[in-house]
Amino acid sequence: MTDQRLGGLNAALVVKTLLEAADAAAERTLAGFRTALAVENKWATGFDPVTAADKDAEIAIRTVLSARFPDHGIIGEEWDAKDSQGAFDWIVDPIDGTRAYISGVPVWGTLIGLLHKGRAVAGLMAQPFTGETYVGLPGSAFYRRNGETKQLRTSAVTELRHAKMTATSPDIFEQGGTMAQFQRLRAATLQCRWGLDCYGYCLVAAGHIDIACESVLKNVDIAPLIPIIENAGGVVTTWDGGPAEAGGNCVAAATPELHAAALKVLRG
Repeated sequence: MTDQRLGGLNAALVVKTLLEAADAAAERTLAGFRTALAVENKWATGFDPVTAADKDAEIAIRTVLSARFPDHGIIGEEWDAKDSQGAFDWIVDPIDGTRAYISGVPVWGTLIGLLHKGRAVAGLMAQPFTGETYVGLPGSAFYRRNGETKQLRTSAVTELRHAKMTATSPDIFEQGGTMAQFQRLRAATLQCRWGLDCYGYCLVAAGHIDIACESVLKNVDIAPLIPIIENAGGVVTTWDGGPAEAGGNCVAAATPELHAAALKVLRG
């Protein structure tokens, strides 16, 4: 059956497509993980790594998406965008957390999301080394590992002083000129765990972490994660309370109350 919350697409088909695309990517990413990889730097100043695994995995994902939905657009991290013939775009980051990937740390993930008229309506994060997959779509967020499926639910934390927070790196706040705002939030929370990339957002959806806060995100970094967190009960916006699909300064929180408290601190 079609689901109007998915723009009239069949929900089971969307999930099947997400999982098939993630499996196709895993063949490429696992082949390179913890091996002696050649690493390119996409930035003239600073460090933004990319490997052949990033590029090959995105091609594999695009092949699955184009075969299933040839009229849909594709927005990817590594290759030029494919224009949409309608209201749908897929958004792809084949290896979110390439710095972790080239360091042998299994907190990177493959991100694939579906946008309808610019809003994220379905998303997936797959960590193939640990065998974990997180999926979100209207009315459902679930986790799969070792053949077992569990529903995802964010924590019930409503106060910053009880909240466990994650952020990828202090560098992103320094780059964005937002360190002062973040430090206020960090001081108000119980603790901050660094370096989890997309994995940290999924831990918010699973109820283990309560806030994820980032600066200068790309659209591919955050859009696929929004349906996972929101359909698990959380809230994801920019720091000014707007939609987060385009990236920028973003915060995800387990409850509306906690999200509102975080925004208040970030706004000063």
